[in-house]
Amino acid sequence: MFHFSFTAMYPSKRTSTVIMLLIFAVTWINPLWPVEQALHSSLTLVGFALLWKYSKRSGLTDLDFLLIAVFLSVHSIAARWMYSNVPYDAWGQALFHFSIDQSFGWTRNNFDRLVHFLFGLCFTPGAISYLTSRRGLSVRLGFYIAVSAVMVTSLWYEWFEFAVAMILSSEDAESYNGQQGDMWDAHKDMLMATLGSLVWGWSAWRAPSGARLRQASAGQ
Repeated sequence: MFHFSFTAMYPSKRTSTVIMLLIFAVTWINPLWPVEQALHSSLTLVGFALLWKYSKRSGLTDLDFLLIAVFLSVHSIAARWMYSNVPYDAWGQALFHFSIDQSFGWTRNNFDRLVHFLFGLCFTPGAISYLTSRRGLSVRLGFYIAVSAVMVTSLWYEWFEFAVAMILSSEDAESYNGQQGDMWDAHKDMLMATLGSLVWGWSAWRAPSGARLRQASAGQ
């Protein structure tokens, strides 16, 4: 990952993979909506495979890998409850006696917004690492391209959801897409992914102009 002002120990890629796969397996215990969960999980499985296959030659550090594993794990949890039914508010009340929905005045389940935000947040550092270490780009240019890539892939995902919805019944399409009556759902999802990606702007801008990634042998 590009330069941080602190150092820390992160789990190895193998450890992150084991934890990620365990979480994925747990989400399939007595599935509530197996067909819908399988549809949502299809891209997760592709992500698992691609992440492990290309991690060594893509310039990803252990932290880059961990962040992507976190996203895929959260996506697996969301898929179990079809996004719209993740009981995060009930969990908050049971554990902390605190209602997230009431505190923010939410009338819809917003776990899907979190997942889209995490997409931008968790994939951007890895994309920057690849662009700087394997393509020789500066950190700043790598950041610009990474944010653009997050925006484009978010759009592709919304197209994918639309294509799937076209072959389902109206009721099943609504359940799969999880719009919850929000006509601007796709736009807000893409915005959240972009905002997650832009979080890393502070670190990219701190990098000297033209700076390349410093390879840390411990993170490879």
